[in-house]
Amino acid sequence: MKTKNMVLAGVVAALYVALTVILQPISYGPMQVRVSEALTVLPFLNPVFVPALYVGAILANIFGGFGAIDIFLGSALTLLAAYLTYKMPNKYLAPLPPVIVNSFGVSAYVAPLANVPYWPTVFWIGIGELIACYILGLPLLIILEKRGILQKK
Repeated sequence: MKTKNMVLAGVVAALYVALTVILQPISYGPMQVRVSEALTVLPFLNPVFVPALYVGAILANIFGGFGAIDIFLGSALTLLAAYLTYKMPNKYLAPLPPVIVNSFGVSAYVAPLANVPYWPTVFWIGIGELIACYILGLPLLIILEKRGILQKK
C-alpha cells in the first residue's frame, strides 16, 4: 500500500471514530443517525477505504454499549457494506449497500438487545442510514470527485 493511501485510510478511520463518538447520543441504538456513515461512500472511489471503515467501525463500536456483538458483527457489517459499495457500478448506487446492510443487519442484534421490535428498528436505522449515506455521503462523494480530490481507482 502506498504511503498516501495509508494516510488516507488512517484519516478516514479516525474521522469515522471521531464523528461517531462526538455525536454519541445519535450514533447508537435503535433510532440512530450515525453521521460517520456518510464516509461509507468512499470505497466507491478507492478500495483502500474498505479496511479503513472496518477499523473505524471496530473502534467506534467499542463506545456503543452493545458490547462484543456490536464490535465484531456490527463492524463486519460495515466491512461488507464497504466492499459492496466499492463494487457499485455508479456513484448514485454507492450509498445503497450501507443503507440495506445496516438497516437489516444491525437491527437484527440491536432490536433484541434494546428490547424493541425488529421491523420498526429496521425502519429507523434505515432512515438514519438514508440521511447519512444519501443526504450527507452522496454530496461528499460528488464534491470529492468533482474537485479531483479523490478519483475513482
